Amino acid sequence: MKKQEISAALQEMGLKKADKVLLHSSLLSLGQVEGGPDAVIDAFLDVLGSEGTLLVPVFGALGILTETLKKRPGAVISPCPVGTLAAIGKDAQTLCRDHWKADTAHGENTPFTRLIDMDGYVCLLGVDQDRNTSLHGIEAMLQLPYLEDTTATFTTPEGETVTKTWKYYPGPHRDFIGIDRYYRESGVMKISRIGNSQVRLIKSRDLFEIGLALGSEDPAFVLCDNPECADCVRQRAAVFSDRMDKESFKLTASSRLAGRYVPEMIENLLAVGIRFVELDYLQGKSCAFMSEEKIAAAAAEFRSEGIEISALSAAAVPDDAEQLVKLAKAANISRIIIPAGAVEAANVISAAGIEVVFRNFNQTALAMVKAMKGFEGRHACFNPAGFALAGEHPFLGSYRIGRFIKTIAQLDINDALWDGTPQPLARGNGEIKELISILRCHNFAGFFSLGGGIAAPVTLKEMAEDFVWLLDNM
Repeated sequence: MKKQEISAALQEMGLKKADKVLLHSSLLSLGQVEGGPDAVIDAFLDVLGSEGTLLVPVFGALGILTETLKKRPGAVISPCPVGTLAAIGKDAQTLCRDHWKADTAHGENTPFTRLIDMDGYVCLLGVDQDRNTSLHGIEAMLQLPYLEDTTATFTTPEGETVTKTWKYYPGPHRDFIGIDRYYRESGVMKISRIGNSQVRLIKSRDLFEIGLALGSEDPAFVLCDNPECADCVRQRAAVFSDRMDKESFKLTASSRLAGRYVPEMIENLLAVGIRFVELDYLQGKSCAFMSEEKIAAAAAEFRSEGIEISALSAAAVPDDAEQLVKLAKAANISRIIIPAGAVEAANVISAAGIEVVFRNFNQTALAMVKAMKGFEGRHACFNPAGFALAGEHPFLGSYRIGRFIKTIAQLDINDALWDGTPQPLARGNGEIKELISILRCHNFAGFFSLGGGIAAPVTLKEMAEDFVWLLDNM
């Protein structure tokens, strides 16, 4: 190809004099070019003219076109050690100035967003959206929860050595390729061919508007759903955790639901984004009947990974209730859940300065209230499946009869049929959706426990997804 052919093709795509273009490129994609990388750069500059500006990213090994432009006389390098660009043209200084002073490397007050104000373009020459650095600007502007800070020490244009931290910096794998279709289907992105290269051209404003809309609706919009992609699994977990942090309640999960062995439980909890666990079963055995050493070791292992223990849970109480106290103290657990009616054990636990919470298994609401008599405060662990098994409508009956709004400390997120058969959420007689909704209306500050009080019929991941679906459809 010759320079003139490339220029003509760019003009045919809509580029004109005085335009500003951020170029991501692969020289090899074009095929044989007479004059090499300089000819390609000159082709762009000829189209843009003396009033236009061409930018390229130069923060890593991004190809020979970027290196060639960077080394040209008159090239301006944005003074930022992260997200760095090089520019040539009338507005090069305006676009690049004080890049390092911005709060983020790619968001507000950076060349990536200044291009919007100048009605500029993003051009992908022989590369896909995976190379589109402006998409990091969209992530930064959305302040997506999986983004992290990055810090660097560098020398400013004034010669001052500065150490600075930029917020919302991009991390590992993204599925930017997966959002290409939204730009295609909207009609705002032009796709053509120059030589062997597929070329995409889109106004920066359109790129950001569509991306911001997608990300506002779904913070995981550029994350893949491959369960074997550790990067996106971790980042999706961060999105889930951030979602839960916006709620008034705290979310925990039954250790039985989380897995069989502690390392497996930790992996599953972290993969979902849950930072609390209710210790009810380990390796298929009740935690209430294990040794102090085993419970303490398990608790320490959870905490070493940032997972706190929400409660020690006993479906049955040992003959000597003092054993529960010893277990809790050995593992530094401040809360024990026991069956409603185990009043003698409750007195022993309470006398030791440990919070006691009563869980219903097959009691009616009135029986539950009677079991808590003498214990002031929030001591009810509301188990919808248990009330259904007792023949009550958990929301329309049990919750109102027992006036649990005054005493509830935890809602078990479970569901079951009248006969006790576990069901996926909102597929049984537990009226779980209604219970979640009313507690959210009261800004409930206690725990919601995924799988608490029942052997769940689904995995932790599936239950977490079902739970979020319920939240989104209220």
